Amino acid sequence: MKYEGIIIRPPSEAGSLLLQVTVGCSHNRCTFCPTYKGVKFRIKSFEEIEEDILEARTYGRILRVFLCDGDALIIPQEKLLAILDSIRKHLSSVERIGTYANAKGVLRKTTEELVELRKRGLTIAYFGIETGNEKLLQKIQKGVTREKIIEAGRRLKEAGITLSVTVLLGIGGREHSMEHAVDTASILSEIDPDYVGALTVMVVPGTPLYEEQVAGTYVLPDTFGFLEELGVMVAQSNFTDCFFTSNHASNYLPVKARMPEMKNETVRAIQKVIESKNKKILRPEYLRGL
Repeated sequence: MKYEGIIIRPPSEAGSLLLQVTVGCSHNRCTFCPTYKGVKFRIKSFEEIEEDILEARTYGRILRVFLCDGDALIIPQEKLLAILDSIRKHLSSVERIGTYANAKGVLRKTTEELVELRKRGLTIAYFGIETGNEKLLQKIQKGVTREKIIEAGRRLKEAGITLSVTVLLGIGGREHSMEHAVDTASILSEIDPDYVGALTVMVVPGTPLYEEQVAGTYVLPDTFGFLEELGVMVAQSNFTDCFFTSNHASNYLPVKARMPEMKNETVRAIQKVIESKNKKILRPEYLRGL
């Protein structure tokens, strides 16, 4: 595999073949994200990608492939179909192909085009929502409106692609903490994804968010403030059939809950921890990370 730059993937893709089809992120402006800063976005040539696919045949039986980097769906449809066809041709054991997604890339595809991608093996997309609050989306330079995020999420679901979304606890800071939590619960309810992963924002030096923190214009919620947000998101979200987690290493309190069945007990469990004010039962700082 000929990787360029930093390669990241969702925790659930730990056992997947990481196939780099783009370098960097086509948006690359989010104020909290340090991942692709200084990296010029490009789509790899089909020849480069197929060379890696052919190399992967020597690795043994591969069940899952994850398309890196930030937004493979930005690749023109004909070329993306050719990549998926090459995977199916040369790695016949593959059962699932996944990718990160953003609203910009998704909305460049019609529902019919997304259906065709799903039929060729692309069956799960990881969609970073971060927040459902319109003002915060602008502030963190997400590059899309709440309405467009909802449209993109629904389009993926309509195409039959499993939808896993991520939200960021604390991204509104103390000042906008509850607005962020309430509006994020609302957008999650409107999209109704298959999976939700709540991460806790970690301010990284070199990012615009870090500069805001240094200037004092952005102040993180305290430890239990993050949990207050989590509790509100769970309590006010309404799902048809969703697996909600906060088990990422950035979080203080790991949660795994099937919704809506476990909604009430999860809210009670979170509230009990908040009321206890006992930091000893939370993940210690030295174990938290991106």
